[in-house]
Amino acid sequence: MIPPAFDYARPSSVDEAVRTLADAGEDAKVLAGGQSLLPLLRLRLAFPELVVDVGRIPELRGVREDGDTLVIGAMTTHHDVIRDPLVRRHAGLLAAATATVADPAVRHRGTLGGSLAHADPAGDLPAVVLALDAELVAVGPGGRRTIPAGEFFLDYLQSALAPDELLVEVRVPKKDGWSFHYEKFHRVAQAWAIVGVAALVRRDDGHIAEARVGLTNMGATPLRAAAAERALAGAGDPQAVARAAEAAAEGTQPSRDVSASPEYRAHLARVLTKRAVLTATGMG
Repeated sequence: MIPPAFDYARPSSVDEAVRTLADAGEDAKVLAGGQSLLPLLRLRLAFPELVVDVGRIPELRGVREDGDTLVIGAMTTHHDVIRDPLVRRHAGLLAAATATVADPAVRHRGTLGGSLAHADPAGDLPAVVLALDAELVAVGPGGRRTIPAGEFFLDYLQSALAPDELLVEVRVPKKDGWSFHYEKFHRVAQAWAIVGVAALVRRDDGHIAEARVGLTNMGATPLRAAAAERALAGAGDPQAVARAAEAAAEGTQPSRDVSASPEYRAHLARVLTKRAVLTATGMG
């Protein structure tokens, strides 16, 4: 399909981008890598009067350290996230999950910030930043503000970003010494996950001291499997992990669609949580 007509702006700085968004109000959309927005335009599910292309703003790219935190520019591509040595060393879960996103063509164009701002609960990375306790930094006419990942995703395809705000960076706490795994189930390669599980585990004396489990596509937003996280504390063998994983779907509201029923998604959440945690800990 042919997208509706729209005006196009390509700012060269964050300040210029914010001014452009503020002038346009709610009638503008931000174009990052384009892997989420362009399909919506083609299907006429979005009708912006102005598309603001932030792809030529160099300050929005790259990875750097800030003490115990990694700062990842919102326009950093999936490909660069996967290959970056700082991400691989200090936030391996993010690198591992990003490597499962779509296909190489999408990973070379798509961006971390674009994926998160799109706020699709079936996307792989929202659940990952939730498990990592990341923070997202936005810039608007009133300046910068930091939004915890747990407060960023509001509803299906809705984030905490205001229409005149631009997501500029993602701050990820370093997780040295934690083990991790991202497990997802999808019908065919490159398809959206029917359910995904991001597992992050810290072990002490052979037992799980702390676990963080993010769930993909188990509700209108990415979720933490809080009951399973509590149950995993102290688990020291596969049987204990399996028992704890039975709580993975508690408090979730999975949808019904052509791919799966809510009951099937709940089953997948339990199975994939067990697999992800066992793989992360080496017990499997």
